[in-house]
Amino acid sequence: MLNNQELAKIAKSVRRNIIKMVTEAKSGHIGGAFSAAEIVVSLYFNEMKIDQANVKEPNRDKFVLSKGHASALLYAVLSEKGFLPEAELLTFRKINSNLQGHPNMHYVDGVDMSTGSLGQGLSAAIGMALSYKIHHQEFRVYSLIGDGESEEGQIWEAAMAAAHYKLDNLCAVLDMNGLQIDGDVTKVMNPYPLDAKFEAFGWHVIRVDGHDYDQLQAAYLEARSIKGKPTMIIAKTVKGKGVSFMENQAGWHGVAPTPEQALAALKELED
Repeated sequence: MLNNQELAKIAKSVRRNIIKMVTEAKSGHIGGAFSAAEIVVSLYFNEMKIDQANVKEPNRDKFVLSKGHASALLYAVLSEKGFLPEAELLTFRKINSNLQGHPNMHYVDGVDMSTGSLGQGLSAAIGMALSYKIHHQEFRVYSLIGDGESEEGQIWEAAMAAAHYKLDNLCAVLDMNGLQIDGDVTKVMNPYPLDAKFEAFGWHVIRVDGHDYDQLQAAYLEARSIKGKPTMIIAKTVKGKGVSFMENQAGWHGVAPTPEQALAALKELED
């Protein structure tokens, strides 16, 4: 298991590569990728049982990026795991690249579900978890959803199904950064209080700081101990975390930086 300093070093590298990818592509989603960096890094490096030996295997721990527009984050983390060359990251969103704007499970090792239409990824994760239950397999399934995404009705149908089938091998993390493409989530279509709603739907709910590795690791450990119901980790995060002029700015949801902004962001991340 990696220590916090090692995880932070990986997260910094991930953020730097996201900046490079989105700048090179001239399109992509930085804000929501940065807000979830610690969540996904801690999952792939300390929680999930996934490595070079089993990445191509159908039966192992799985991760579904339900907020698929944050694909740059997933690709950057998979590169840190050694599943794809770092140089390939700069093909992001280019014609004939395997690294599409939304992840495709047929093109990249470690991408476990093709996602992009918001609200659908959690349902796919439920299908995987249910399959493991039916076949008595001791693997776990993780999914990352957004608070803006939680305005989708399918999220709540999925929430009901996961509790109904007692999927204690399912752990979802909700990236609660408070912003979506049109601004403050409470002004677009207020989904809060998300913790009380998931509890009412029959989930075990844990609240954490989504940038705190100790809290995240404790939450994953607690989720493993819960029997008879799925777990939802509500992670309070900062959109654009790590670059001061991007933090808490809805405008950085899906905008590529200029070359000058990219250099400033890379310098800040290095410092």
